[in-house]
Amino acid sequence: MEISSKENTHFFSNNTVLPVDRSSFKSESSASKEKQSCCGGIKIFLVALSFVYFAKALSGSYLKSTITQIERRFDIPSSLVGVIDGSFEIGNLLIIILVSYFGAKLHRPRIIGAGCLIMSAGTFLIAMPQFFMGRYRYERFPSTINSTVSLSPCLQDKSQTPLSALEKPQAKINAGCVQTAAIIGPIFGFLLGSLCAKLYVDIGFIDLDRVTISPKDVQWVGAWWLGYLIAGVISVLAPESRKDSNTSSEHSKFIEESKDQHTSYWQQAKLAEMAKEFLPSLKNLFGNPVYILYLCASIIQFNSLIGMVTYKPKYIEQQYGQTSSKTNFVIGLINIPAVAFGIFSGGLIMKKFGIGVLGAAKLSLGSSFFGYLLLLSLFAMGCENSDVAGLTVSYHRSKLMTDYEQALFSECNSGCSCSKDDWDPICGENGVTYVSACLAGCQASNGSGKNTVFFNCSCVGTFESSQGSSAVVGPCQKGNECPKMFLYFLVISVITSYTLSVGGTPGYILLLRCIKPHLKSLALGIYTLAIRVLAGIPAPVYFGVAIDTTCLKWGSKRCGGRGACRLYDSSALRYVYLGLTLVLGTVSIFFSVAVLWVLRKRFSPQDETLSANGERGTCGTKSRKDNFVNSDRLIQSIYWPEKETRL
Repeated sequence: MEISSKENTHFFSNNTVLPVDRSSFKSESSASKEKQSCCGGIKIFLVALSFVYFAKALSGSYLKSTITQIERRFDIPSSLVGVIDGSFEIGNLLIIILVSYFGAKLHRPRIIGAGCLIMSAGTFLIAMPQFFMGRYRYERFPSTINSTVSLSPCLQDKSQTPLSALEKPQAKINAGCVQTAAIIGPIFGFLLGSLCAKLYVDIGFIDLDRVTISPKDVQWVGAWWLGYLIAGVISVLAPESRKDSNTSSEHSKFIEESKDQHTSYWQQAKLAEMAKEFLPSLKNLFGNPVYILYLCASIIQFNSLIGMVTYKPKYIEQQYGQTSSKTNFVIGLINIPAVAFGIFSGGLIMKKFGIGVLGAAKLSLGSSFFGYLLLLSLFAMGCENSDVAGLTVSYHRSKLMTDYEQALFSECNSGCSCSKDDWDPICGENGVTYVSACLAGCQASNGSGKNTVFFNCSCVGTFESSQGSSAVVGPCQKGNECPKMFLYFLVISVITSYTLSVGGTPGYILLLRCIKPHLKSLALGIYTLAIRVLAGIPAPVYFGVAIDTTCLKWGSKRCGGRGACRLYDSSALRYVYLGLTLVLGTVSIFFSVAVLWVLRKRFSPQDETLSANGERGTCGTKSRKDNFVNSDRLIQSIYWPEKETRL
C-alpha cells in the first residue's frame, strides 16, 4: 500500500533528470489524484468497516443484556434462554463456511454490505414477537389495579382470575480503528440495555399510570425489543455509509491488489493438490502437543467465561437485589473497559519486555491463575436470602420443611381460598415478604396501584416482633449489608476481568508461534470453530440448567405449565454459578500447566536467552526464520473469539 523511502528517492531523482513536458505533468497529476483517491477511499472503507464492527459488537452485547428481560417476558426458564443465546453461535456456523469460500473470490465490500443487511434483518426479527404476542400481563391482585374500594384478598373466590394492568386494547488507524470499534460496541450495547430496561416493555401502547410494578420488581420487563430495533437501524446504516466509497475504494489499489493476490493463488494451487495436502496438514497440526493442549485449555476456559458472562446480569439482580437497568449500566461502564485495558496491557507487556514463547506461556498461565484466585473470593461476597414466608422462612420464622409448596400454607391463612401458583408479593410491617396478599391472610385493602395498602393481615401479625398487621405492594428489600457486598463484588469483579484479560494476547501469540507458517490459517480456523461449537453453544445451556436447580418459586403460565423463576435461593445460586465457573477455570489451568511443561522440554535455555535479547522464541523448532512472527503486528491485529463480550 505504501511506497518505500528508497522507491520515493528513485522516483523523484528520475523526475529531476527527465525534462518536464505537458504530457508528463498530466500523467503525474493524474497519478497524484489517483493516489489521493485511493487513500481517501481506503479511509472511507475503514470507517465503514469500523462502523460494521461497532454494529455487530453492539448487537451481540445487547443480546446478553436482555437475557433476564426475555426470560420474564415469555415465561421461560434459564436453560431455554441459554439455547436462545447459543443459537447466535449456530447462526455463525451456518454461514461461516460460505463466507470463507466466496469471500475470497467475490467483491468484499459488497459481501460485507450484504452481511450488514442480513444482520439488520435478523436483529429486527428478534424484536418481532413483542408485536405479535399481545401486551405483557403480570400477576396482580385486582384491588391493586384501579380500585379504591376496600376488598378482601383472603376471601376472594378461587375462580377469580387476577386481572392485568395491561389488558388495554393494542394501540494505527488501519488496525487500531477496527478493534477500538469492537471494544466500544459492547460498552454502548450494555448502556443501551440499561436505558431500555428502565422503560416499560409496552411503552407507547398502554397507559403507564396503570402499571403497578416498578423496575425493582421481579416481574418487571423492560423495553427489550426497542434496543434491537435501534441495533437493526445501525446495521442498516453501515452499508449506507459506504456508498460514497463505491467509485473509489471499491476499485482502489488496496482492493485490486487483494484481488490479484487471490486470483493468482487460485490459479497456481489446484483443487486436487489442496485436497491431497489437507489430511497430512491436519495430521501435522494435531500432532503438535502444544497446539492440542492450548486448544483444550482455551475451550474449557471459554466455557467458563461464556457461561459466567451470559448469566452475570441475572446473578447480580438475584444475588444483590439490583435492577436490570443498573446491572447493565455497571457491566457496560466498568467491566468491559477493564477487559479492553487488560488486552492492551498484555500486548504492551509482551512488546516492552520482548517476551518469548516460554514467557508468553508463563504470563498466560499466571493471568488465569490469579484471575480465578480472585474469583474464589467472590464466594464470601454474597447476600443472604430475603425472608419470604413459606419459601425461605416459615410463617413463625422457624426452619422450613423440605416441601416448599406445602410450606406456603399455614394456620394463619387456612381460612383463605389461596392459590400456591400466584406470585403477587407484598411486604409486611415485620420485614417479611409474602407470596401474595391472600397467603398473608389480609382481610382488607385500600388504595390503588402502587399505593395499595393491605390491612388485618393475620400472618403478618403472628410474628412476636411485629407491631402491626399491614402490608404494602411489592417485595421487601434485602438486608442493609447487601449494598456494601455489592460494592465489594464490583471491585473484585473489575480486577478479575482485567487480570484474566491480560493473558489473552500472550496466549494467542503463543498459539501462532508454535505452528508452522503454512498451517497458521488452518490452525486458527479450527481454533475458532472449536471455541464456537464446544464453548459458545453448550455453555449457556448447561449453565442455565444448573441455575434452574436453585429456583425456589416458579411462575405459572396462563395457558398452564411452568413459567419463569420468581425467586432463587441466593446461597445455592452463588455456589452453583461461581462454583461451575471456578471448576472449569481450574481444569483449564491444568491444561495450561501442561502447555508450559511441554514447552520447557522443547525449549532450550539458549532460545530463551535469545528471546530476552530481542529475538522471538519458536517452541524449539529447527527453522527459526520460518516461524518468526512480528510481535508488533500481532499485538495490533490480535483477535480471539468474541473478546468484546468476555468479562
